Amino acid sequence: MTKPVWHEPLISRTQRWNKHGLSGATVWLTGLSGSGKSTIANELARELLNTSRLAYILDADNLRHGLSAGLGYSDDDRSENIRRVAEVACLFADAGIVAIVPIISPFIASREHARKIHHDNELAFVEVHVATPIEECERRDTKGLYSKVRSGEMTGLSGVDSVYEPPKSPEITVGANSETLEQSVAMIMAKLLTKAGK
Repeated sequence: MTKPVWHEPLISRTQRWNKHGLSGATVWLTGLSGSGKSTIANELARELLNTSRLAYILDADNLRHGLSAGLGYSDDDRSENIRRVAEVACLFADAGIVAIVPIISPFIASREHARKIHHDNELAFVEVHVATPIEECERRDTKGLYSKVRSGEMTGLSGVDSVYEPPKSPEITVGANSETLEQSVAMIMAKLLTKAGK
């Protein structure tokens, strides 16, 4: 079988964005379970909507119902899930949408791949480390995962009995200094303005 051939669209990104007043980007929210990624993602989407900017949340759990339905939670499956989400986010950003991705994404290499494909396609990529301390994440235990791991009911929770590699140089870090939800979103919005002209 031969390699697939890339087909360049007749309508360019510049034409598409200019016609519809769009400017795509990806906001990648990484952090432990219960850190507040989804809460920030939803409030950021609301703020973008309020300022007439097109955004879409690519929720990692939701994508496991379709795009990544056949994947489990081994390190290899997690890496593949992140790769798929990154590729979809890149497509959304290219279309002119702000793709908001709340996903644990425990591996630096996977997040760097997400960044690279955006960079290679000249698309803005904003990595946000939601650095809420694990003690607070476990206190919240929004999905009941910490209690399941502590009781031996399950294994493989990032930051507890599975690896989580925090970002070394994210564009933004929130959660470590008790920033409010509003402060966190404002920081992200400010970075979008500088990186993507949002």
